[in-house]
Amino acid sequence: MSNLQHRSWVSREERGRFWLLTSLRDLVDRIAAGSPARLAVISFAAVVTVFSFLLWLPVSSAPGVDTALEDAVFTATSAVTVTGLTTVPTATNWSFVGQFVILIAMQIGGLGTLTMTSILALAIGRKLGLKSRLITQEALNIGRLGEVGSLLQVIVVMSVVIEGILAAVLTIGFLLVGEPFLTALWHGVFYAVSAFNNGGFTPHSDGLVPYTDAALILLPIALGVFLGSLGFPVVLVLRQTGLRFSRWNLNTKLVVVTTTVLLFVGWALFLAFEWSNPDTLQGRHVTQKVFEGFFHSVMVRSGGFNLVDMNSLEPVTLLMTDALMFAGGGPASVAGGIKVTTLAVVFLAILAEARGDRSVIAFYRTIPEDALRIAISVIMMGATVVLVGCGILVEVSEEPLDRVLFEVISAYATCGLSVGLSGELPPEGKYVLAVIMLVGRIGTTTVAAALALRSRRRLYKYPEERPIIG
Repeated sequence: MSNLQHRSWVSREERGRFWLLTSLRDLVDRIAAGSPARLAVISFAAVVTVFSFLLWLPVSSAPGVDTALEDAVFTATSAVTVTGLTTVPTATNWSFVGQFVILIAMQIGGLGTLTMTSILALAIGRKLGLKSRLITQEALNIGRLGEVGSLLQVIVVMSVVIEGILAAVLTIGFLLVGEPFLTALWHGVFYAVSAFNNGGFTPHSDGLVPYTDAALILLPIALGVFLGSLGFPVVLVLRQTGLRFSRWNLNTKLVVVTTTVLLFVGWALFLAFEWSNPDTLQGRHVTQKVFEGFFHSVMVRSGGFNLVDMNSLEPVTLLMTDALMFAGGGPASVAGGIKVTTLAVVFLAILAEARGDRSVIAFYRTIPEDALRIAISVIMMGATVVLVGCGILVEVSEEPLDRVLFEVISAYATCGLSVGLSGELPPEGKYVLAVIMLVGRIGTTTVAAALALRSRRRLYKYPEERPIIG
């Protein structure tokens, strides 16, 4: 038998053995024929629908609890989009089955439905085709097609290893605070997945507030959130080049530098604004104040865990938190928001304009004009989503604008920090917030592209004329 015949026979055998996976992949390819962006919308909507149904089942609710449909849909959307906003208490409303469903939803949402599809293709032993690579390239925001296969393998290995290490350390941490082994193990696994995927869900009624002195719990969670917010392409570069800054590509440099700057700025401002606030930091030891400022700055970007009540923060701290949530994390990461590279590109463009430079330069590289246009589009579309969402929820809930704005930005940025408004909304308000979470997770530019029937390309160019600006 020739090698070609042998490969063909193996392929047919694999298709028979993994018919469900191959059928799923073929279906994805057919849907993606028009636009990979449309596939993103359909995929996430389908996954949310499945998990909404699972959470609506009686077995997912705690004994004596009847979960409303809007709460099941909201929780499923929040878990799949790795947001962390809740309308019902995770610890008391959901049974172990329900919490396990939420954990799986966070894992799938963190990796991304499109990424999971390509991972399935790799798992049955077939190399990614050009179309599948293009789909995954768009989903992960990768510059070169050759990186797709290796990146997918890194995603799986990295996720398993990091979450495994976090789960082990967290299990020890919960054992040290007096939890039984099985309970500590479950909480360790749940928080590991929730942290690394920036999910923000907590299986404890009081969240992490009772563990403000448990460094072996809080530090691993903060580290997991930080690593998850960097983005998979950045992790791939770090894996290949280590900490040699000169060998990093431009995306990695922008993500790491901007993330670090925002981390320290948020840390310093939180301490400055809350140091004497009797409802938050006043009366606590200096080291605890400093650590809680660090923890808040890490979580505010997309983590969603908190050690202080958001309603107790000073108004200026809430405003700062709004801004940092809107900025989000790295591109192709589990974080939401407009992404730190978007913020960096626009800032560099403003700096170049102030200096009179014709080109936008970063680390001895020229940023293309189309990247600036995309950055501006992302910011404007994100602001539009927040504005429209605030308008609807202010009308529906009759709540003050500052509370509504905080909740809407948290939903759009898939952050998960909350002032408690989500659970107070009527059903229609919960559905609106769920849509905002879905739009924020998929990305405003992806949504816009998915709504278009096909990509447009003009074969002609109009004369140039400059309007008056400012």
